[in-house]
Amino acid sequence: GLEVIWFNNSFSEYFPGETIINRNLSALTKTQLKSRISALPNNSGKFNITLTSDKKLSSTVIMIVFPLDPSNSENPKNFIGFIDDLTESRNKMLRKTYMGLLEASKLKDDDTGNHIKRVGAFARALSEACYKNKLYPEINLDFIESIHFLAPMHDVGKIGTPDNILTKRGPLDDAEWAIMKEHTINGALILSNYPDKMASEIARAHHEKWDGSGYLFGLAGEDIPLAARITAIADVYDALRMKRSYKDAFPHEKAVDIITSSSGSHFDPTLIKVFLSIEKDFENICTALSDEPPEGLQMVENWHSYSESDTYSDVEEIEELEEL
Repeated sequence: GLEVIWFNNSFSEYFPGETIINRNLSALTKTQLKSRISALPNNSGKFNITLTSDKKLSSTVIMIVFPLDPSNSENPKNFIGFIDDLTESRNKMLRKTYMGLLEASKLKDDDTGNHIKRVGAFARALSEACYKNKLYPEINLDFIESIHFLAPMHDVGKIGTPDNILTKRGPLDDAEWAIMKEHTINGALILSNYPDKMASEIARAHHEKWDGSGYLFGLAGEDIPLAARITAIADVYDALRMKRSYKDAFPHEKAVDIITSSSGSHFDPTLIKVFLSIEKDFENICTALSDEPPEGLQMVENWHSYSESDTYSDVEEIEELEEL
């Protein structure tokens, strides 16, 4: 069987012991490793590979391998592997690029302060609570980190929405509302090249509703991607708490009541139970990332700010709230 001995102690959390052997590798990683090594001239060289673990964030690494026995390079059984982690530099470059898109979308409207920061923090808090309670198998550390970064991009598709619709004071007519709804599919297209499909799923489906009455495709129940269901709660909670020129900010208790009353219609009932168990965390995040923080308030470190001043438009969110 394939065996790779390495010398990088920093990767011991991915696989126990000093040796990578078949039973320690996920099926995907085993296949990657075998195919990559067999494709190398004389079974020696370097390639990128993704290491995964339930207890640690995934790492994208460069792996340099060569046969342990150089005299048997045609059909080796054992290899020596050296690993260099690319994850941090790769993620920084990738996220910097997509933050540029988010910054560009903010030029469409600039009056909602820390909305996108709060949405990311709410989505992270809700995902972490689900993870701790082992409610959804797809939620792991990678999911939590990804949704924290990607939930704030839920409305990036509004970069293609006409200004006269985004800034209109008063109800949208049917034609305008149809154009507004297209920001979901526009966002999915913009984010389609992001390596994690969560990006386009959130953009496309964060306005879908549990009972199938949402848009753009009328998805219902678990057909709505989990990340989008989480982002929907985060987004609506913040829309309720925000002061706008045409509405006062709702207090935390009223926002919780409105969201709870929509369990099973707008929102995933299981996620609402989780939301209720951590609703004080939502209130604390809202305070810590307030558009007008009280004097002397310290920012909560765990909520990871994304940029100096993040703004976003919530015209259609407020219109939705009138339907709740």
